[in-house]
Formats: sequence, C-alpha cells, structure tokens
Amino acid sequence: MKKYLLKRILISIATLLIILVILFLRLEFMPGSPFNDEKLTTAQVELLNAKYGLDKPVLVRFGNYVKNMLTGDFGVSYTISKNTPISTLLMSRLPISVKIGGQAVLLGTFFGLILGIIAALKHNTIWDTLTTVISVIGVSLPSYVFALGLSYTLGFKFELFPLLYSSKLPFESSILPTISLSMFTLASIARFTRTEMIEVMGSDYIQLAESKGISGIHLIVRHQLRNALIPIITVLAPLIVGLMTGSLVIEKIFSIPGIGSLLVTAIQSNDYNVIIAIAFIYSAMYIGIMLLVDILYGVIDPRIRLAKEESHE
Repeated sequence: MKKYLLKRILISIATLLIILVILFLRLEFMPGSPFNDEKLTTAQVELLNAKYGLDKPVLVRFGNYVKNMLTGDFGVSYTISKNTPISTLLMSRLPISVKIGGQAVLLGTFFGLILGIIAALKHNTIWDTLTTVISVIGVSLPSYVFALGLSYTLGFKFELFPLLYSSKLPFESSILPTISLSMFTLASIARFTRTEMIEVMGSDYIQLAESKGISGIHLIVRHQLRNALIPIITVLAPLIVGLMTGSLVIEKIFSIPGIGSLLVTAIQSNDYNVIIAIAFIYSAMYIGIMLLVDILYGVIDPRIRLAKEESHE
C-alpha cells in the first residue's frame, strides 16, 4: 500500500506540473493582453511588459513562475486589483467558497445517505417513491432555481434568513446558498445509495449475515452500507471539488465574494496570473480529493488494498 500511495503521489505531482504547463501555454497564445486600455501608448505597454517580466522568453517566465509558486507566490494582479498579490486576493475569497461548499457537501451527503437508506429498506413503498421523486427533482432542477425559491420564501416572504451574504452574519447568510448547493449532491447520493443498497441487500453474504442473527443497525451500517460506499464515494469526489471551489450563479444571486466570481472577472479582464492561480488550485484540489478516494477505497474494502499491493509488487 505504501508503494502504491507513493506512486500515486508522484503521479499527482507530475499531473499538476503538466496542467500548469498547459495553462501557461494556452494563456500565452491566447489573443489579447492584460494591458488592453486604449489610452495606453505602445511605449507604455512595453514598459508595463518589462515591469512585470512579460517581455522575457516563455521558458524563462514559466521557470520563474514555478519557482515563485513553490514559495506561495502566485504573482500579482494586473488589472482586477493592480499590484495586489494573488495570494491576498485568494485568501479573502477562497475560505468563503470552501466554507459554503463544505457545508453543502456535509448537508447533502448526510441527508442523501439517510434518504437512500430509507428508500432501500422500504423498497417499493411510498417512502421509496417519495425519495425517487426528491432525487429526480434535485438532479433535474439547477441550483439557482432552488436559490431563487428559497430567497423568495425563506428570505423575502418570511424573513428567516438574510437575502444576501454578509460578513457580519457569516453563518446565517450562508444557510440559503448552502441548501441551494446541497440539493444536487443530496439527490445524487440518495439515488446511488438506494441503488447500491438494494443490490447489496440481495447478495449472498448479506443473507449469510442475517442467518447468523445479525440484524438492525449493525447489519445496515457494518455490512450493507459499508459495501455500498465504494461507488458512492466515487460519485461524491468530483461533486466535493465543484462545490468547494464555488458556484458562480449562486455566488451572484447571494452576492457571495467567493472564488467563482473572481475567476470570471479575471477571464473578462485577461488577468492571466489570477486565472492560472485559480485553475491550478482547482486542479490541485481535484487531484487531492481523488488521491484521498484511493486511500478510502483501501480503508473501506481491504480486498481493494490487497489487490493494489499485489498488482504493484
């Protein structure tokens, strides 16, 4: 297992480096420049390029960027907030997106598992039908539809929660966007949990466990749910990254100063350093989550761990 994890870590590092090269080269050959102000003369643009080192060869700039990035320096913003370090921009926005996304993941996963388990245990009953309806609605409707509905009812009509995000009330104002973001995760987890649980419940080893007198919560958690978790975790992994890196539409509706809106602003203004930094962070989080999923596979099902060890000997 140690050899496998070491190999996966090395592959992850190499993948991140390749992603960084692709991002850097794509932005290099894209039309336009960070300095598109019509008021700037050609001489002024050349001075700005020299100031920020954009007049140097691509390989030199890429090498300097990687070297600085390893120390946590992603450069400075060219247009959004001139000469402001990218790390400063990210530190003020990334925690907000991660916090709301993390809350949505926990909420959606918790209630999704509960609904899926109930639907599986009450298969072909009204509870199963109700869970299926909720799952279909949650998967079919975009998150902004839930956001608008919650804003009108709970925010405007009954005034239970703030309509817009406020740094003075960070938790209260994050409840509506959290619920809105969690609906797709809740529906997806409920659907997959139901399907996998029904399949597991009909397997031979579950029938053997029941014949030995194992029943109740112990049977559900230790045998049925545990064996159904592998595909559920696989589905959940990309959802986690998507939620924790921010949803642009939800951030716009609730005026959340998160990383999603910063990325769109950076793209519109050709602020290359900001674009590369956010895209790289997104990639790093995705690869990190997938690495964690590989570890969880071995923890949940030792047979997977043994198979990996044998395949890498």
